[in-house]
Amino acid sequence: MLEPLVGVGPLRFGMNPDQVASALDGAIAYVSQGLGSGVGWGCYSDWGVTAVYGENFGLVAVAIDAMDGPLVRLQDVELIARVPSEVRSDIHDLARREGASVRVNWSGDPEVAAWGVSMGAAQELGLSPEGYAQRQDTMITHALLVGPELAEDPYGSKPVIQWCDVRDREPNPGAWPVKAEQDRTHWDWTPLESIGPLRFGMDPQQVAAALNEVPAARQGRYPFGEPWEGPGEWMLHHDRFDIAGVTAHYSCGRGWPPTLGAVTVHGRTGPQVDFDGIRLIGMSVSAVDAALIQHLEDRERGLVIGCGGDLGPDGLNMYVRATRAGDTMVSEARFCQADWEDHG
Repeated sequence: MLEPLVGVGPLRFGMNPDQVASALDGAIAYVSQGLGSGVGWGCYSDWGVTAVYGENFGLVAVAIDAMDGPLVRLQDVELIARVPSEVRSDIHDLARREGASVRVNWSGDPEVAAWGVSMGAAQELGLSPEGYAQRQDTMITHALLVGPELAEDPYGSKPVIQWCDVRDREPNPGAWPVKAEQDRTHWDWTPLESIGPLRFGMDPQQVAAALNEVPAARQGRYPFGEPWEGPGEWMLHHDRFDIAGVTAHYSCGRGWPPTLGAVTVHGRTGPQVDFDGIRLIGMSVSAVDAALIQHLEDRERGLVIGCGGDLGPDGLNMYVRATRAGDTMVSEARFCQADWEDHG
């Protein structure tokens, strides 16, 4: 049970890490950061819970995992492991009854400051007949529950940013329109060389010219003092092109200008791309996974598993990814040059 701005289950905001571990029956944070400094977080994977601490070691937020976390109820509303749109409807109904204000957070999900609740969703996983984790086509809810000091801006607060920094992610307004198949252009793909009009090795100006589009957003960083990157030189990571429905990823370094190393074709809006007759974009993720696995098994070719369970044919540096479309997932894909290492 959630007690808004007070605590959830056996956890109370303000607890220190030892008290949290004790409340969770001696649970160990197998993954943690900064707990010795008084500001940090610890992931208690056996419970499906992450505890986030602010100044003076005090618990300020609890993240409940969609797959492994405990079920949490807010009055008569079950928050965890449900269809996102159904939870959204229930939260709005409860908010109307209580006179609370509901807003949309960075992921397009409901957030209520009066309750310290910020909802989210993750792809549901199942088990294959062989017992391996298998991607599903459905989304299920998770939640970030916070104390009073973070309630007005949970994901903008320093403690939460240290645990999960979403500032560079594209905010979602709460809608996930998917372009119809007949409205998508079709791009050819030459493995390790090009995708559509884009050839690996292009500079950003050539990419924009080939797409006839100015980037809607770009992301990069300043180096963290690595000697090979040079002092103060801004490094371009990627450009997002919303009309084309793709993101261009660049590699660069000291004295080495950015060149195109990979392209992500967006699942909701990008062009269609085939691999030996398998449509890769905007499809059911489980169907694409099954078709790809069967195709490779029939030809006795290897299968590569990338970040987040992304699947791809061995040697081609292509990964079928998944992106949210409301309550479901659709497929997208990342196409890379030969020496590109895909980290997510």
